[in-house]
Amino acid sequence: MQNYKKSLIAFSIIPQILLLKVLANYPAFVESVYSHGLYIYISRGMRYVFGWLPVSVGDLLYTLLGLYVIRWLIINRKRITKDTKHWFLDVLSAISIGYFAFHMLWAFNYYRLPLHESLNIDKDYTTEELITLTDQIILKVNDIHLSITENDSVKVEMPFSKSELLKMIPDGYDQLSKTFPYLEYHPRSIKKSIYSLPLTYMGFSGYLNPFTNEAQVDGLIPSYKFPTTGSHEVAHQLGYAAENEANFIGSMAAMNHPNIYFQYSGHAFALRHCLNEIYRRDPDMYETFFLKLNKGVLKNYQEVRDFWDGYENITEPLFKETYNNFLKANNQSDGMESYSYVVALLVNYHKSHPLE
Repeated sequence: MQNYKKSLIAFSIIPQILLLKVLANYPAFVESVYSHGLYIYISRGMRYVFGWLPVSVGDLLYTLLGLYVIRWLIINRKRITKDTKHWFLDVLSAISIGYFAFHMLWAFNYYRLPLHESLNIDKDYTTEELITLTDQIILKVNDIHLSITENDSVKVEMPFSKSELLKMIPDGYDQLSKTFPYLEYHPRSIKKSIYSLPLTYMGFSGYLNPFTNEAQVDGLIPSYKFPTTGSHEVAHQLGYAAENEANFIGSMAAMNHPNIYFQYSGHAFALRHCLNEIYRRDPDMYETFFLKLNKGVLKNYQEVRDFWDGYENITEPLFKETYNNFLKANNQSDGMESYSYVVALLVNYHKSHPLE
């Protein structure tokens, strides 16, 4: 009887996978029933439970789980050959339970409506529209930069600690939720990961723990990136699983933040996406736009490049390719390469909401 139950749990992963294949065809159902229904209570409940704690509970759980897995494998190493069937069932059962929890607690959001449909805006845009928005953002970035530094050749230095910046992130969502009520964000649960160094070597600036709903930010990244990275992870918390959509929402939260340093970080982040898309379409035009930027803005961009170059290693491409394939397996056909869609959201949203 016990083996029967274990087999049932283990092989339940098959109908789970089939269900996801079906759900992929019904994004409106996922949007209304899960993303705007059940998930809101799951997410908010976990943030109430774990958000007030100063340490990352999710990171601690991953540590304990890793130790448990290593211990289990050592203890059961001989069963691999002597009792292969039941060893396999034990492993598959654990995977099946984790797979179910992962989707129920967060990952069904991969199958919700695309954001451009939720916002009722176009997905396509022309190069001329991209050029227009890029020019507007450059003027805005240069203006904010000069307001802060009073010198176009000096990079922006954050006057806040990284812990203070994390506490300020929800203020941007308070502003954004006035236009989009479903982006209301409370209680908060944003923390620096205790695995910041491994994250950096892997090439990631943050992640959302789907099992505790804690937004994790790499505590080593430059302070200038904290507003957008933290806002990006909050977008994941609010149920926007796609990386490109979280990039758009995160940049919007920072751009609409009452603090000028957040506004600078948000606009510079959005501009970086636009410039990347221009480079993809016309490298010569990219150079023309790049020359329009204040030298201090370029120094902030260089600061980020230098940071990541300092941690470059042979394993980083492997981790990124693994994550890229993971996204593609979860209904994100573009994987991590989704700049064009982020820009499409920026261009088409700002047609009806011009930059001030």
